[in-house]
Amino acid sequence: MSQGQKYYYLIEVQYLGFRYHGWAKQPVVKTVQGMINRTLKFILGDTAFKTLGAGRTDAMVSSNQGFFELFTKEPLNHDQLMIDLNINLPHDIRAIGIECKDAKFNVIQDVKEKEYTYLFSFGEKNHPFAAPFMVYIRESLDLEQMIIGARLFEGTHDFRQYCYQAKEETSCVRTIDSSEITINDLLTANFFPKESFVYKVKGSGFMRHQVRLIMGTLFSLGKGEITLDHIRDSLKYPEAKPLYYIAPASGLMLNTLKYN
Repeated sequence: MSQGQKYYYLIEVQYLGFRYHGWAKQPVVKTVQGMINRTLKFILGDTAFKTLGAGRTDAMVSSNQGFFELFTKEPLNHDQLMIDLNINLPHDIRAIGIECKDAKFNVIQDVKEKEYTYLFSFGEKNHPFAAPFMVYIRESLDLEQMIIGARLFEGTHDFRQYCYQAKEETSCVRTIDSSEITINDLLTANFFPKESFVYKVKGSGFMRHQVRLIMGTLFSLGKGEITLDHIRDSLKYPEAKPLYYIAPASGLMLNTLKYN
């Protein structure tokens, strides 16, 4: 598809990532992009196409609002494509919108803001059905400290300690617009615990495992393993050796994604 790309479609999707090895297509293992590509191949037949996601999600990570761009050499019927996608995609992937774009649009670089959320609970063990949506922490957590700690990540910082295996030449300076922990007001289910919590973080872009590394640090803070000064120092002295406690993936969700 490198030559003669003519038609550009931005497709909005939702998916539950619990049984997938992330977004990006990989050999052997099941991924969200791989499943979408296989479905499009069935729908489009001999029509050549390519897909490019707005970002990669890790294994078991879900998306309430994700996007990918579909490139074809032939025009497609929007309404019929929506019908065909939702008939043929598995039940844990849903297409919710299609928009025509042109060659100037960049599905990755034109992202204005992403919001990730992370659901968690602690204390009494959760019903097993909650496992695809939230992470259970066995130890008691100091939520007041975690709420304060979450706010420390706001602003522009060098997040090198929160980028997994960052290369020396990689710039890890990013801006986080908001970072907060609240009572879970995002998802409800009768098998959820009586009380659960959500970490919400917004920014234009995030690095590899960044949100899960931040969440892991907040869990360590809540358990009393580190102090607020550890977080302050990790942002002030990014070259120091990181802890690398990566929080489990299943509580993480790409909640919203906005374009310029």
